[in-house]
Amino acid sequence: MIEEERMKTGDPKTLLIQLSIPAICAQIVTLLYNTVDRVYIGRMADGTMAMAGIGLCMPITMVLSGLSALFGRGGSPLAAISLGKEDREEAELFLGNSFISLVITSLSVMAATLIFQNPLLKMFGASENTMGYAGDYLTIYLYGTLFVQITVGMNYFITTQGFAKTAMVTTMLGAVLNIILDPVFMFRMGMGIKGAALATVVSQMISCIFVLWFLTGKNTKLRLRLRTMRIDKTVITRVLILGASPFFMSTSEGVMHICFNMQVLKYGGDLAVGAMTILFSMFQFINLPLTGISQGSQPIVSFNYGARDYGRVRQTLQLATVACTLFSLCGTTLMMLFPAFFIRLFNRDPQLVELGARMLRVYISGCFFIGANSLYQQTYTSMGEGSLKLKRSG
Repeated sequence: MIEEERMKTGDPKTLLIQLSIPAICAQIVTLLYNTVDRVYIGRMADGTMAMAGIGLCMPITMVLSGLSALFGRGGSPLAAISLGKEDREEAELFLGNSFISLVITSLSVMAATLIFQNPLLKMFGASENTMGYAGDYLTIYLYGTLFVQITVGMNYFITTQGFAKTAMVTTMLGAVLNIILDPVFMFRMGMGIKGAALATVVSQMISCIFVLWFLTGKNTKLRLRLRTMRIDKTVITRVLILGASPFFMSTSEGVMHICFNMQVLKYGGDLAVGAMTILFSMFQFINLPLTGISQGSQPIVSFNYGARDYGRVRQTLQLATVACTLFSLCGTTLMMLFPAFFIRLFNRDPQLVELGARMLRVYISGCFFIGANSLYQQTYTSMGEGSLKLKRSG
């Protein structure tokens, strides 16, 4: 009740700061994990080829991430809007239906990908030099993908209730554990790239347990209950319509990476594929904090949109637009000015640094104003306007 009162009457600027800072911190830790993970891989004996192998797995991991967005970003704003309407029962239906649908689809996609793993990797641009690394990493990752999907997808329902600090703990828990486990599994236990995948699976399993503990406990406003997990056609249709756009956006990024990998393999070889992996990490450097600001605005926008307080919705979006635009401008400018510095964070191979620096300037040049675009995409979802967002993204 205290959280709901804050959403109704709290100062939008203060609320945005309070909800965005934990989300940004969580995204920064995730960024740190992604960076450190790839730094460890880059320091392996065959670091350049291993980095290329990881890059080949990205399209698949991005499609899987799209599933968590389909049900997490599709269901959580609708749950928040229902809370704004003071309809808690409907809000819990969105939670339960999203959860069971995420479990079913994640297991189905995992099984299908395991069966067709090698043909898919070859189609994505794997060569004889990189197939082994990609296959070793992807096999272990897929077996633990359900933990990853539940953690990410259900964490949206924690954020949408206004529990930004709890959502931060969930994200940071997995990221910090991953940073600790990476060197243990990869080097101390001699597992190499398999260790990197296993560290991800184990850390996300712990985060998954924490998410489920919170959503079934006493502190949550929306409780995950067995009776709400029966698929309701009307409820899940609304979730799918709203979540379709973030799902297709994530999937289209995966398709784009397939095209990138195939082209750079053709014209630049395995070295260029490794460089593409680093470039994607640099894009995350800009995008993840923007995601944090967008996530911070989502509970405020959704709740007040449901409560029909449109003035507070507009005020929140104006503040978030300024913050997102400033960050994307600063981040992109730094990478355009010092591309080689960012490439060396991952690998010091002179050829990779020289090629990666040239590629980074081109790759990142379109990100100066991506902040406002990311926020507005999230805003359509926050207001439950799935069809409108689909028109905008198309």
